[in-house]
Amino acid sequence: MQEQYAEGKLILIDKPLHWTSFDMVSKVRSLLKIRKIGHAGTLDPLATGLLIICSGKFTKKINEYMADEKEYTGDITLGAVTATYDLESQPEQFKDPSFVTNEMIYAAVAPFIGDIEQLPPMYSALKIAGEPLYKLARRGEEIELKARKVTIGLFEITNIDLPVVSFRIVCSTGTYIRSLANDYGRLLGCGAYLSKLRRTRIGEFLVENAETIEQFAESLQPKAN
Repeated sequence: MQEQYAEGKLILIDKPLHWTSFDMVSKVRSLLKIRKIGHAGTLDPLATGLLIICSGKFTKKINEYMADEKEYTGDITLGAVTATYDLESQPEQFKDPSFVTNEMIYAAVAPFIGDIEQLPPMYSALKIAGEPLYKLARRGEEIELKARKVTIGLFEITNIDLPVVSFRIVCSTGTYIRSLANDYGRLLGCGAYLSKLRRTRIGEFLVENAETIEQFAESLQPKAN
């Protein structure tokens, strides 16, 4: 079986909470004892869901998979902001969101659908002059970020239980859901941050067909006669 992975295979993993995408690649690499392994699209540590890992000759397709459309579900919490736009930093600038009506919540999605200009989070792995933004942010360096064009095909509100608003989003590669949550809260006038995120699809690949890392490890064990 190891020879099959060394030659090249596609591995669908359901990434757990708190693991980085690099953690997952390292774990798979140690399980397979193969060096030529990479992932096709980073998930933040506080996000769960579908992570495509490629081995062997399939690593040549990583850019192709990364370019595919993505689908996410999650929660946006209204009434505060965070420096990282999610719960990797502490909520601050609290504002009572009780004035926000359901009608406002549904109407506020419209400006984000279609081709939009989006600023990436300052705390992100995006590199400026070869250095990740989050390292510059931690040093307190001021960087003028440039907006990038992304496409939001669907932004659907699936549940409202203030201060939490649940959503489903279909978007192009390069979209930061954290930035969208922050911008959404600014539009509503109460602030917001991303409090839960799960990637459910990359192109034609679904999280329902992915394995946990424990299931993947178990699949590598020799079958008893």
